[in-house]
Amino acid sequence: MTSVRATGTEPRRRRRKPVGRTREPATPGPASSGPGETSASFAWICGLLQAGDSFYPTGSYAHSFGLEGLAQEGVVHDRATLRTFLLLSVLPALRHVDLPLAAHAWRALEQPDWNRVGEICRLSSALKTAREARAAAENIGRQRAELLAGLRLDSRAQEYLRHAAKENWPFSPSVSAALEGRGLGAPLEAVLAAVAYAALASLLSAAMKLLRLGQNGSQSLLTEALSAVPAMITAAQAVPFEDIGWFNPWLDIAAARHETADGRLFIS
Repeated sequence: MTSVRATGTEPRRRRRKPVGRTREPATPGPASSGPGETSASFAWICGLLQAGDSFYPTGSYAHSFGLEGLAQEGVVHDRATLRTFLLLSVLPALRHVDLPLAAHAWRALEQPDWNRVGEICRLSSALKTAREARAAAENIGRQRAELLAGLRLDSRAQEYLRHAAKENWPFSPSVSAALEGRGLGAPLEAVLAAVAYAALASLLSAAMKLLRLGQNGSQSLLTEALSAVPAMITAAQAVPFEDIGWFNPWLDIAAARHETADGRLFIS
């Protein structure tokens, strides 16, 4: 018989390990790979968000990119005509010009191939026929490159600025966006998505100042436009350099007339 201790408690009984059963060591899942590794892998997201924000001083939100000229002409005057402008003008320009330029620049900046980068800068400027549109693009492209070089001390951006000054390259927002992506370590698809979002958000922000368009109406158009972006990103990556280009005289004429308008809210 088992004796009882003087304390009145029963002795502990030793548990037997089950025969044939062993406990497997816990295997950490993907989320437990360590906070340092996870945050480092996606640090570029914060950089892209910062560069595309209206608070970031690139000057892009001071431009309407021809929309104010179209509003003055009465071509774009409400939500329906603005939607037509987005679908028939803005999205094709992104698909055939801005996104392919950024994709080619992102690849050229890997080594980097500065001769190729210069060709992309010159093509980007030549595709903007209105003088005001070229000046706006160059100002935005320069400011973005200078911010990257100054705020992040990015050596590639600093070298790009030296080449641009020496060889008199026109600055391009698409090239500067690719430069930002390379500096941040962002994948190409994310860089192109940021380019598309910034362009659409800037234009719709301008539209709210020019038209009777509330925030809900603006966001519904932005949502519709963004739904087309993934397919555009895929297509843009396959556009050969010699096929980059798209022409819309409707927008170019409005941009040219806007330069001499009596009153203006935006620079372009």
